[in-house]
Amino acid sequence: MTKELGRRDVLKAGVAATSFAALSPAFAAPADKALTRIAFGSCAHQDKEQPIWDKVNAWEPELFIFLGDNIYGDTQDMNVMRAKYTKLSEKPGYRTLRKATQCIATWDDHDYGVNDGGFEYPKKKESKELFLEFWNEPADGFRRSHEGIYTSYFFGPKGRRVQVILPDNRTFRTGLMGYTTPLPPSGPYLVNSDPKATMLGAAQWEWLEAELRKPADLRILASSTQVVADHPGHEAWCNFQADHQRLLDLIDFAQVENLIVISGDTHYPELSRLAEGMPYPLYDLTSSGLTEVWESFGPNKNRIAQGPLAPNFGRLTIDWSGKEPSVLMEVQMLDGQVAISHRVPFAELKQGLR
Repeated sequence: MTKELGRRDVLKAGVAATSFAALSPAFAAPADKALTRIAFGSCAHQDKEQPIWDKVNAWEPELFIFLGDNIYGDTQDMNVMRAKYTKLSEKPGYRTLRKATQCIATWDDHDYGVNDGGFEYPKKKESKELFLEFWNEPADGFRRSHEGIYTSYFFGPKGRRVQVILPDNRTFRTGLMGYTTPLPPSGPYLVNSDPKATMLGAAQWEWLEAELRKPADLRILASSTQVVADHPGHEAWCNFQADHQRLLDLIDFAQVENLIVISGDTHYPELSRLAEGMPYPLYDLTSSGLTEVWESFGPNKNRIAQGPLAPNFGRLTIDWSGKEPSVLMEVQMLDGQVAISHRVPFAELKQGLR
């Protein structure tokens, strides 16, 4: 099931969203308007200043996608979690964004409730309810009809139709396999080759396969963790060998076209590209973080571009004009520099190119 967004949904959302309604107003663009500017980001600590919103708002995106770690909750106490969401809602730049720009969101580990957590987190149902309240999910919304928070959205008319898929990489995910101690430059986690180990779980896989078969002129898999990066040690799809390969195989065997990936989590910005074994190159633009920054990059043989280690947000500019539409994948830094810029023609995202 997918969700068409329009102003009627905003009115419905007001029924479900009470405590946060005044603090985090929702804006919805007309459902039939073709998107041309999509911004996204991840990893925003509520206790820090967030000047990056000035750059985001100046760019005037039509849609902003929150990719997780939207707050650093890290708690089993929902009163503590609620207080942290309230801190985010009080950020001036964030408030400006919510008033002017349509926003959609998924979670990652910290706003799920536990660092690097998966299915074992005992408060996932309570955390879900708080998440849906904060992000103004309608009382009859799809996310309220199933376990987890996965969903998708369609924007724009036929011929310029954008599908945004938001998987839930936490609720069903198998626990991580780790070293006793980290082995630099890698992190502490091993690749799990057990075919039963999963990122998404059976029900979400069935849903995702159906979503990827729906028609769209551009589809965006908005994953809280990286899909294309191959780095060992840190959290990513590659930690779960069977599910990672299942996703790549699905793109091939289901004849999925027009797909790009955006991701967060890493605390550094990079663009990855996977062509080997794929029917067409799969691009994954990672933007992280809005406030959080690591001291170094992890290993990734699929990296084709990287930005400075500084706050940043991602930008997708869709050019629908002419016979060859394209999407410009970029990362803008806090200082205004566009550190990553790569144009992908839609013609490059077609089956049978290899």
